[in-house]
Amino acid sequence: MATPDRPGFVLPLLLLAGFRTLIDDLHAELAHQGHPELRPVHGFVLQAVGVAGTTAGELGQRLGVSKQAAGKTVDRLVAVGYLERADDPTDARRKLIRLTERGLDGLRRSAVVFDQLRDRWVATLGADRVAELEDDLSTIAQPNFFRLDVPGWFGG
Repeated sequence: MATPDRPGFVLPLLLLAGFRTLIDDLHAELAHQGHPELRPVHGFVLQAVGVAGTTAGELGQRLGVSKQAAGKTVDRLVAVGYLERADDPTDARRKLIRLTERGLDGLRRSAVVFDQLRDRWVATLGADRVAELEDDLSTIAQPNFFRLDVPGWFGG
């Protein structure tokens, strides 16, 4: 039960603040490592494109946004070298969106930095407490907690 010193609205704000802290720290480090153009939404886009590539329509569905909104983000990521457009070798009518080597590098670096950020939380809170926090959130979160449609969900 919520109490005056712990009202219910504080929990989602703290969860969001923890998420924001991790994402802000990630992007500061990625900028330091040569990826200053990457923004939080770009991580969802790069993950949604994946190693096999995708089309703009499929990307929009995966992200929960319109094909046009996905296309604008793709245009930006093509311009800064993280994505490329290519002919689909199996269907000449389709254009694929694919990760470039720079896009793959950004994803690889993100994974390493997230491990470092988790280690920082462990140094502050202790390994057991961080593991308990992860276990508790896994218990509460939906089974398919890693969803790429967050951009559409936040914007919708």
